[in-house]
Amino acid sequence: MERKEFLRSLGAGAAVALAFPCLNGCSKDGAVGGLPVPTGIDFTIDLDSQEGAPLQNNGGFILKQFVVVAKNLEGQYVAASQICSHQQTEEVRFITEDGGIYRCATHGARFDQTGTPLNSITNNPLKIFNTELNGNVLRVFE
Repeated sequence: MERKEFLRSLGAGAAVALAFPCLNGCSKDGAVGGLPVPTGIDFTIDLDSQEGAPLQNNGGFILKQFVVVAKNLEGQYVAASQICSHQQTEEVRFITEDGGIYRCATHGARFDQTGTPLNSITNNPLKIFNTELNGNVLRVFE
């Protein structure tokens, strides 16, 4: 069977099934990475451990369970989704520019520490998590 005959035998249903993911992937509103925003977050970080070492300095951050945990420039602990609200890629990081903001490397979306978008890349806020310090143990939770 030649290719043309094979494709004709599949019919319109198969054509739609094959074309839909391609068309959806090109949509500017669709999720490129399609990763879900983390939910049910509740974990701790020992700030004296190797894992917590980057959080000893203002501006430092770590990634854990798709959450960016940072020590902002004022010395407070903040946490936000590592999954960008623009197209659900996992490229959000804390940067020290503009007093400390979250930035997604995929398309350049920028968010303040409350999750509010700072540029026109997206209007969707970044999910923010609570932090609580007990001695040298930092809790990140919803």
